[in-house]
Amino acid sequence: MTKYFGFFLLTFLLVSCGKEAFAPKEGPWRAALTLDKGREIPFLFAYNTDNTLVIFNGEEEIEVTDVTLKGDSITIEMPIFEGVFKGVFAADSIYGMYYTPSLKRSVPFKMKHGNNTRFRFSEPPSVEVTGNWETVFSPNSEADRYDAKGIFKQIGNKITGTFRTTTGDYRFLEGAVQKDSVKLSAFDGAHAFLFEAKVTDSTMNGIFYSGNHWKEPFTAKRNDVFELPAADSLTFLKEGYERLEFSFPDVNGDMVSLLDDAFKDKVTIVQIMGTWCPNCLDETKFYTKYYNSNENEDLAFVGLAFEYAPTKERAIAAIERLQEGANVPYPILLAQYGTSSKTKANEKLPMLTQVLSYPTTIFIDKTGKVRKIHTGFNGPATGEKYDEYVAEFDDFVNRLLYE
Repeated sequence: MTKYFGFFLLTFLLVSCGKEAFAPKEGPWRAALTLDKGREIPFLFAYNTDNTLVIFNGEEEIEVTDVTLKGDSITIEMPIFEGVFKGVFAADSIYGMYYTPSLKRSVPFKMKHGNNTRFRFSEPPSVEVTGNWETVFSPNSEADRYDAKGIFKQIGNKITGTFRTTTGDYRFLEGAVQKDSVKLSAFDGAHAFLFEAKVTDSTMNGIFYSGNHWKEPFTAKRNDVFELPAADSLTFLKEGYERLEFSFPDVNGDMVSLLDDAFKDKVTIVQIMGTWCPNCLDETKFYTKYYNSNENEDLAFVGLAFEYAPTKERAIAAIERLQEGANVPYPILLAQYGTSSKTKANEKLPMLTQVLSYPTTIFIDKTGKVRKIHTGFNGPATGEKYDEYVAEFDDFVNRLLYE
Protein backbone atom coordinates (compact mmCIF):
# COMPACT_ATOMS: atom_id res chain seq x y z
CA MET A 1 0.00 0.00 0.00
CA THR A 2 2.79 2.38 0.93
CA LYS A 3 4.55 1.58 -2.35
CA TYR A 4 1.44 2.36 -4.41
CA PHE A 5 0.79 5.57 -2.47
CA GLY A 6 4.38 6.67 -3.11
CA PHE A 7 4.01 5.94 -6.84
CA PHE A 8 0.70 7.87 -6.94
CA LEU A 9 2.23 10.85 -5.11
CA LEU A 10 5.23 10.94 -7.44
CA THR A 11 2.98 10.77 -10.50
CA PHE A 12 0.77 13.56 -9.12
CA LEU A 13 3.76 15.80 -8.46
CA LEU A 14 5.21 15.20 -11.92
CA VAL A 15 1.90 15.96 -13.61
CA SER A 16 1.38 19.05 -11.45
CA CYS A 17 4.88 20.33 -12.17
CA GLY A 18 4.32 19.69 -15.86
CA LYS A 19 1.13 21.73 -15.82
CA GLU A 20 2.79 24.58 -13.96
CA ALA A 21 5.68 24.54 -16.43
CA PHE A 22 3.38 24.62 -19.46
CA ALA A 23 3.01 28.37 -19.72
CA PRO A 24 4.80 31.10 -21.64
CA LYS A 25 8.26 31.80 -20.26
CA GLU A 26 8.67 34.72 -17.92
CA GLY A 27 10.86 37.62 -18.98
CA PRO A 28 11.07 39.89 -22.05
CA TRP A 29 8.95 39.29 -25.15
CA ARG A 30 8.58 41.01 -28.50
CA ALA A 31 5.12 41.07 -30.10
CA ALA A 32 4.15 42.18 -33.59
CA LEU A 33 0.85 42.71 -35.33
CA THR A 34 1.51 41.62 -38.92
CA LEU A 35 0.31 43.78 -41.81
CA ASP A 36 0.68 43.27 -45.55
CA LYS A 37 3.96 43.18 -47.49
CA GLY A 38 5.90 41.94 -44.46
CA ARG A 39 5.23 45.11 -42.47
CA GLU A 40 4.55 44.80 -38.74
CA ILE A 41 3.58 46.90 -35.72
CA PRO A 42 5.89 45.78 -32.90
CA PHE A 43 5.65 46.28 -29.15
CA LEU A 44 7.46 44.90 -26.12
CA PHE A 45 6.16 43.29 -22.97
CA ALA A 46 7.28 41.27 -19.97
CA TYR A 47 5.52 38.01 -19.04
CA ASN A 48 5.30 37.26 -15.31
CA THR A 49 5.21 33.97 -13.41
CA ASP A 50 1.64 34.68 -12.23
CA ASN A 51 0.45 34.76 -15.86
CA THR A 52 0.15 38.53 -16.02
CA LEU A 53 2.11 40.79 -18.33
CA VAL A 54 3.26 44.41 -18.66
CA ILE A 55 3.26 46.20 -22.03
CA PHE A 56 5.84 48.94 -22.59
CA ASN A 57 5.41 52.07 -24.73
CA GLY A 58 8.21 54.52 -23.99
CA GLU A 59 7.59 55.63 -20.40
CA GLU A 60 4.16 54.01 -20.32
CA GLU A 61 3.54 50.64 -18.65
CA ILE A 62 0.22 48.84 -19.11
CA GLU A 63 -0.54 46.02 -16.67
CA VAL A 64 -2.56 43.15 -18.14
CA THR A 65 -4.01 40.73 -15.60
CA ASP A 66 -6.69 38.90 -17.60
CA VAL A 67 -4.71 36.04 -19.15
CA THR A 68 -6.34 32.63 -19.59
CA LEU A 69 -4.46 29.42 -20.43
CA LYS A 70 -6.26 26.24 -21.50
CA GLY A 71 -4.16 23.46 -22.93
CA ASP A 72 -1.99 25.19 -25.49
CA SER A 73 -4.57 27.98 -26.03
CA ILE A 74 -4.12 31.47 -24.64
CA THR A 75 -6.48 34.45 -24.36
CA ILE A 76 -5.16 37.87 -23.38
CA GLU A 77 -7.84 40.48 -22.70
CA MET A 78 -6.73 44.10 -22.50
CA PRO A 79 -7.73 46.18 -19.47
CA ILE A 80 -10.56 48.70 -20.00
CA PHE A 81 -10.48 48.44 -23.82
CA GLU A 82 -12.17 45.49 -25.55
CA GLY A 83 -9.16 44.29 -27.56
CA VAL A 84 -8.31 40.61 -27.11
CA PHE A 85 -5.52 38.30 -28.28
CA LYS A 86 -6.50 34.69 -28.98
CA GLY A 87 -3.87 32.17 -29.98
CA VAL A 88 -1.81 29.09 -29.28
CA PHE A 89 1.43 29.08 -27.34
CA ALA A 90 4.61 27.20 -26.68
CA ALA A 91 7.05 28.17 -23.96
CA ASP A 92 8.82 30.71 -26.17
CA SER A 93 6.23 31.69 -28.80
CA ILE A 94 2.58 32.74 -29.19
CA TYR A 95 0.67 33.00 -32.48
CA GLY A 96 -2.90 33.97 -33.27
CA MET A 97 -5.31 36.81 -34.00
CA TYR A 98 -5.98 40.12 -32.28
CA TYR A 99 -9.67 41.12 -32.28
CA THR A 100 -11.65 44.31 -31.71
CA PRO A 101 -15.15 42.77 -31.60
CA SER A 102 -17.38 45.86 -31.80
CA LEU A 103 -15.51 47.12 -34.86
CA LYS A 104 -15.33 43.62 -36.38
CA ARG A 105 -11.59 44.00 -36.93
CA SER A 106 -8.86 41.41 -36.65
CA VAL A 107 -5.15 41.24 -37.38
CA PRO A 108 -2.66 38.37 -37.08
CA PHE A 109 0.02 38.56 -34.42
CA LYS A 110 3.17 36.74 -33.36
CA MET A 111 5.06 36.93 -30.07
CA LYS A 112 8.56 35.68 -29.31
CA HIS A 113 10.30 35.28 -25.97
CA GLY A 114 13.75 36.69 -25.23
CA ASN A 115 13.72 39.68 -27.57
CA ASN A 116 13.57 43.18 -26.11
CA THR A 117 14.31 45.09 -29.34
CA ARG A 118 11.29 46.87 -30.82
CA PHE A 119 12.90 47.61 -34.20
CA ARG A 120 15.99 45.75 -35.39
CA PHE A 121 18.74 47.92 -36.87
CA SER A 122 22.24 47.17 -38.10
CA GLU A 123 23.50 50.62 -39.08
CA PRO A 124 23.87 53.88 -37.13
CA PRO A 125 21.65 56.91 -37.81
CA SER A 126 22.72 59.49 -40.37
CA VAL A 127 20.09 62.03 -39.24
CA GLU A 128 19.13 63.70 -35.96
CA VAL A 129 15.38 63.81 -35.26
CA THR A 130 15.33 65.49 -31.84
CA GLY A 131 13.15 68.61 -31.84
CA ASN A 132 9.81 69.95 -33.01
CA TRP A 133 8.28 69.17 -36.40
CA GLU A 134 5.43 71.02 -38.11
CA THR A 135 3.44 68.12 -39.56
CA VAL A 136 0.57 67.65 -42.00
CA PHE A 137 -1.27 64.32 -42.29
CA SER A 138 -3.02 63.49 -45.60
CA PRO A 139 -1.57 66.68 -47.15
CA ASN A 140 -3.17 66.02 -50.56
CA SER A 141 -6.68 65.33 -49.28
CA GLU A 142 -8.90 68.26 -48.39
CA ALA A 143 -11.31 65.98 -46.54
CA ASP A 144 -8.74 64.09 -44.44
CA ARG A 145 -5.98 66.72 -44.03
CA TYR A 146 -5.07 67.82 -40.49
CA ASP A 147 -2.15 69.51 -38.76
CA ALA A 148 0.04 68.08 -36.04
CA LYS A 149 3.19 68.82 -34.10
CA GLY A 150 5.86 66.14 -33.82
CA ILE A 151 7.87 66.21 -30.58
CA PHE A 152 10.83 63.82 -30.52
CA LYS A 153 13.96 62.97 -28.55
CA GLN A 154 16.70 60.83 -30.09
CA ILE A 155 19.57 59.14 -28.27
CA GLY A 156 21.71 57.11 -30.64
CA ASN A 157 19.41 54.83 -32.61
CA LYS A 158 16.55 55.15 -30.12
CA ILE A 159 13.75 57.69 -30.55
CA THR A 160 10.76 58.52 -28.35
CA GLY A 161 8.04 61.15 -28.57
CA THR A 162 4.59 61.73 -30.03
CA PHE A 163 2.50 63.69 -32.51
CA ARG A 164 0.14 66.29 -31.03
CA THR A 165 -3.00 67.29 -32.94
CA THR A 166 -5.87 69.66 -32.21
CA THR A 167 -7.87 66.69 -30.91
CA GLY A 168 -5.26 64.94 -28.78
CA ASP A 169 -2.00 63.08 -29.20
CA TYR A 170 -0.74 59.74 -30.48
CA ARG A 171 0.43 58.82 -26.99
CA PHE A 172 3.77 57.22 -26.16
CA LEU A 173 5.62 56.40 -29.38
CA GLU A 174 8.93 54.55 -29.33
CA GLY A 175 11.19 53.48 -32.15
CA ALA A 176 14.51 53.59 -33.92
CA VAL A 177 16.50 55.57 -36.46
CA GLN A 178 18.67 53.73 -38.98
CA LYS A 179 20.57 55.81 -41.53
CA ASP A 180 17.87 58.22 -42.77
CA SER A 181 14.89 56.01 -41.86
CA VAL A 182 12.64 56.43 -38.81
CA LYS A 183 10.20 53.88 -37.43
CA LEU A 184 7.89 54.49 -34.44
CA SER A 185 5.18 52.31 -32.94
CA ALA A 186 2.77 52.03 -30.03
CA PHE A 187 0.17 49.55 -28.81
CA ASP A 188 -2.18 50.46 -25.96
CA GLY A 189 -4.99 47.95 -26.26
CA ALA A 190 -7.23 50.25 -28.27
CA HIS A 191 -4.93 51.32 -31.09
CA ALA A 192 -1.87 49.93 -32.83
CA PHE A 193 0.19 52.65 -34.52
CA LEU A 194 3.12 52.53 -36.90
CA PHE A 195 4.94 55.53 -38.40
CA GLU A 196 7.59 55.06 -41.08
CA ALA A 197 9.46 57.99 -42.59
CA LYS A 198 12.51 59.15 -44.53
CA VAL A 199 14.28 62.13 -42.97
CA THR A 200 16.68 64.83 -44.08
CA ASP A 201 18.07 67.53 -41.83
CA SER A 202 14.89 69.57 -42.15
CA THR A 203 12.14 67.43 -43.70
CA MET A 204 10.29 64.21 -43.00
CA ASN A 205 8.09 62.22 -45.41
CA GLY A 206 6.30 59.10 -44.32
CA ILE A 207 3.25 56.87 -43.92
CA PHE A 208 1.11 56.40 -40.81
CA TYR A 209 -0.57 53.00 -40.29
CA SER A 210 -3.37 52.40 -37.80
CA GLY A 211 -3.69 48.64 -37.53
CA ASN A 212 -4.44 47.05 -40.88
CA HIS A 213 -7.51 49.19 -41.61
CA TRP A 214 -6.10 52.70 -42.21
CA LYS A 215 -3.01 54.38 -43.59
CA GLU A 216 -2.21 57.90 -44.70
CA PRO A 217 0.83 59.91 -45.78
CA PHE A 218 2.36 62.70 -43.72
CA THR A 219 4.98 65.37 -44.27
CA ALA A 220 6.89 67.42 -41.71
CA LYS A 221 9.47 70.16 -41.49
CA ARG A 222 11.55 71.39 -38.60
CA ASN A 223 9.93 74.36 -36.87
CA ASP A 224 10.84 75.11 -33.25
CA VAL A 225 8.23 77.88 -32.95
CA PHE A 226 5.26 76.07 -34.53
CA GLU A 227 2.15 75.79 -32.35
CA LEU A 228 -1.27 74.29 -32.96
CA PRO A 229 -4.42 76.43 -32.56
CA ALA A 230 -5.42 77.04 -28.94
CA ALA A 231 -7.60 74.20 -27.68
CA ASP A 232 -10.07 76.68 -26.16
CA SER A 233 -10.73 78.37 -29.52
CA LEU A 234 -12.25 75.54 -31.54
CA THR A 235 -15.73 74.78 -30.13
CA PHE A 236 -18.30 77.22 -28.73
CA LEU A 237 -21.95 77.53 -27.81
CA LYS A 238 -24.08 78.67 -30.73
CA GLU A 239 -25.30 82.24 -30.66
CA GLY A 240 -28.19 82.67 -28.27
CA TYR A 241 -27.15 79.85 -25.93
CA GLU A 242 -25.56 80.21 -22.50
CA ARG A 243 -26.16 76.75 -21.14
CA LEU A 244 -25.57 73.11 -21.93
CA GLU A 245 -28.61 70.86 -21.79
CA PHE A 246 -28.86 67.07 -21.90
CA SER A 247 -30.65 64.14 -20.35
CA PHE A 248 -28.93 60.75 -20.67
CA PRO A 249 -29.16 57.47 -18.71
CA ASP A 250 -26.51 56.24 -16.30
CA VAL A 251 -25.48 52.57 -16.21
CA ASN A 252 -28.53 51.78 -14.07
CA GLY A 253 -30.90 53.33 -16.58
CA ASP A 254 -31.71 56.39 -14.44
CA MET A 255 -31.93 59.63 -16.42
CA VAL A 256 -29.46 62.34 -15.41
CA SER A 257 -29.42 66.01 -16.38
CA LEU A 258 -27.64 69.19 -15.30
CA LEU A 259 -30.88 70.26 -13.60
CA ASP A 260 -30.45 67.50 -10.99
CA ASP A 261 -29.55 68.41 -7.41
CA ALA A 262 -26.16 66.71 -7.88
CA PHE A 263 -25.09 69.65 -10.08
CA LYS A 264 -27.12 72.50 -8.62
CA ASP A 265 -25.00 75.55 -7.62
CA LYS A 266 -21.81 73.62 -8.43
CA VAL A 267 -18.90 74.09 -10.77
CA THR A 268 -19.43 71.18 -13.18
CA ILE A 269 -16.91 69.58 -15.53
CA VAL A 270 -18.66 67.82 -18.42
CA GLN A 271 -16.45 65.33 -20.27
CA ILE A 272 -17.44 64.33 -23.81
CA MET A 273 -15.66 61.01 -24.30
CA GLY A 274 -15.70 57.36 -25.34
CA THR A 275 -14.52 54.29 -23.47
CA TRP A 276 -12.70 53.17 -26.66
CA CYS A 277 -10.57 56.35 -26.79
CA PRO A 278 -7.01 56.28 -25.33
CA ASN A 279 -6.83 60.09 -25.03
CA CYS A 280 -10.12 59.94 -23.13
CA LEU A 281 -8.62 57.34 -20.81
CA ASP A 282 -5.63 59.60 -20.14
CA GLU A 283 -8.02 62.45 -19.39
CA THR A 284 -10.26 60.24 -17.23
CA LYS A 285 -7.27 59.19 -15.14
CA PHE A 286 -6.31 62.84 -14.66
CA TYR A 287 -9.87 63.85 -13.70
CA THR A 288 -10.13 60.90 -11.32
CA LYS A 289 -6.89 61.89 -9.60
CA TYR A 290 -7.97 65.54 -9.47
CA TYR A 291 -11.41 64.67 -8.09
CA ASN A 292 -9.96 62.47 -5.36
CA SER A 293 -7.24 64.98 -4.42
CA ASN A 294 -9.52 68.03 -4.38
CA GLU A 295 -12.64 66.98 -2.54
CA ASN A 296 -15.00 69.93 -2.71
CA GLU A 297 -18.77 69.83 -2.34
CA ASP A 298 -19.03 72.65 -4.87
CA LEU A 299 -17.30 70.67 -7.64
CA ALA A 300 -18.86 67.93 -9.79
CA PHE A 301 -17.77 65.88 -12.80
CA VAL A 302 -19.91 63.95 -15.29
CA GLY A 303 -18.89 61.97 -18.36
CA LEU A 304 -20.97 61.65 -21.55
CA ALA A 305 -19.97 58.44 -23.36
CA PHE A 306 -20.38 58.19 -27.14
CA GLU A 307 -19.89 54.50 -27.85
CA TYR A 308 -19.37 52.53 -31.06
CA ALA A 309 -20.54 49.31 -29.34
CA PRO A 310 -23.44 47.95 -31.46
CA THR A 311 -25.91 47.44 -28.61
CA LYS A 312 -26.95 49.36 -25.52
CA GLU A 313 -25.99 46.43 -23.31
CA ARG A 314 -22.45 46.24 -24.69
CA ALA A 315 -22.04 50.00 -24.44
CA ILE A 316 -23.07 49.96 -20.77
CA ALA A 317 -20.70 47.05 -20.15
CA ALA A 318 -17.87 49.12 -21.68
CA ILE A 319 -18.70 52.05 -19.37
CA GLU A 320 -18.75 49.77 -16.34
CA ARG A 321 -15.41 48.27 -17.40
CA LEU A 322 -13.88 51.76 -17.60
CA GLN A 323 -15.37 52.85 -14.27
CA GLU A 324 -14.05 49.74 -12.54
CA GLY A 325 -10.68 49.60 -14.29
CA ALA A 326 -9.84 53.28 -13.72
CA ASN A 327 -11.73 53.61 -10.40
CA VAL A 328 -13.75 56.52 -11.80
CA PRO A 329 -15.59 58.25 -8.92
CA TYR A 330 -18.02 60.30 -11.01
CA PRO A 331 -20.99 59.20 -13.15
CA ILE A 332 -20.55 58.34 -16.84
CA LEU A 333 -23.75 58.52 -18.86
CA LEU A 334 -24.57 56.70 -22.09
CA ALA A 335 -25.09 59.49 -24.62
CA GLN A 336 -24.91 57.36 -27.78
CA TYR A 337 -24.20 53.83 -28.96
CA GLY A 338 -23.78 52.15 -32.33
CA THR A 339 -21.47 54.85 -33.69
CA SER A 340 -18.75 57.24 -32.56
CA SER A 341 -19.69 59.75 -35.29
CA LYS A 342 -18.99 63.32 -34.17
CA THR A 343 -21.80 64.52 -36.43
CA LYS A 344 -24.25 62.27 -34.58
CA ALA A 345 -22.77 63.44 -31.27
CA ASN A 346 -23.41 67.04 -32.28
CA GLU A 347 -27.06 66.13 -32.88
CA LYS A 348 -27.26 65.05 -29.22
CA LEU A 349 -25.73 68.37 -28.13
CA PRO A 350 -27.15 70.80 -30.73
CA MET A 351 -26.20 73.93 -28.77
CA LEU A 352 -22.50 73.32 -29.62
CA THR A 353 -21.02 74.67 -32.84
CA GLN A 354 -19.33 71.31 -33.37
CA VAL A 355 -18.09 68.20 -31.60
CA LEU A 356 -14.59 68.18 -33.02
CA SER A 357 -12.88 65.74 -30.70
CA TYR A 358 -13.15 62.94 -28.21
CA PRO A 359 -12.42 64.10 -25.57
CA THR A 360 -13.88 67.59 -25.21
CA THR A 361 -14.34 69.26 -21.82
CA ILE A 362 -17.03 71.81 -20.99
CA PHE A 363 -16.55 74.03 -17.92
CA ILE A 364 -19.80 75.19 -16.29
CA ASP A 365 -19.94 77.76 -13.48
CA LYS A 366 -22.16 77.71 -10.38
CA THR A 367 -24.94 79.58 -12.17
CA GLY A 368 -25.08 76.95 -14.94
CA LYS A 369 -23.39 79.04 -17.62
CA VAL A 370 -20.79 77.54 -19.94
CA ARG A 371 -17.53 79.40 -19.35
CA LYS A 372 -15.08 77.49 -21.53
CA ILE A 373 -14.91 74.53 -23.93
CA HIS A 374 -11.58 72.73 -24.28
CA THR A 375 -11.04 70.52 -27.33
CA GLY A 376 -8.86 67.40 -27.06
CA PHE A 377 -6.43 66.44 -24.33
CA ASN A 378 -2.66 66.66 -24.15
CA GLY A 379 -1.75 63.45 -22.33
CA PRO A 380 1.38 62.52 -20.37
CA ALA A 381 3.21 61.65 -23.61
CA THR A 382 3.29 65.36 -24.51
CA GLY A 383 5.50 66.20 -21.51
CA GLU A 384 5.55 69.95 -20.85
CA LYS A 385 2.23 70.47 -22.65
CA TYR A 386 0.55 68.02 -20.28
CA ASP A 387 2.07 69.81 -17.27
CA GLU A 388 0.83 73.14 -18.64
CA TYR A 389 -2.70 71.80 -19.04
CA VAL A 390 -2.75 70.39 -15.50
CA ALA A 391 -1.72 73.80 -14.10
CA GLU A 392 -4.20 75.70 -16.30
CA PHE A 393 -7.04 73.32 -15.38
CA ASP A 394 -6.38 73.72 -11.66
CA ASP A 395 -6.18 77.51 -11.95
CA PHE A 396 -9.39 77.87 -13.96
CA VAL A 397 -11.42 75.48 -11.78
CA ASN A 398 -10.28 77.29 -8.63
CA ARG A 399 -11.29 80.63 -10.13
CA LEU A 400 -14.77 79.27 -10.84
CA LEU A 401 -15.03 77.78 -7.34
CA TYR A 402 -14.21 81.08 -5.63
CA GLU A 403 -16.54 83.24 -7.72
